[in-house]
Amino acid sequence: MTYKVVFSPEAENDLLELYLYIAEQAGDARALAYVERLERYCKGFEEFPERGTSRDDLFPGLRIVGFEHRVSIAFHVNADTVTFDRILYGGRDLESLADDT
Repeated sequence: MTYKVVFSPEAENDLLELYLYIAEQAGDARALAYVERLERYCKGFEEFPERGTSRDDLFPGLRIVGFEHRVSIAFHVNADTVTFDRILYGGRDLESLADDT
């Protein structure tokens, strides 16, 4: 079965902020390459979505997976969809974001 992959508005904003941060530090080309690699990684969840660690303690059905040692990706899987909820770069704390909701 192939799952549909979607990014929440918050995850899309996280990607934009990540791009802007890297572009400022290392240039547009490097930022674009990094974000494209990250998006390709996420698209790979179409085939195998049940990855990462379950974090039902934060939200029911929430899963967390890392990317290249610097990014934590929060997502959940429904019957036919993988939704990326947040993409947190460089130590941003998912638990503190959960406390804000």
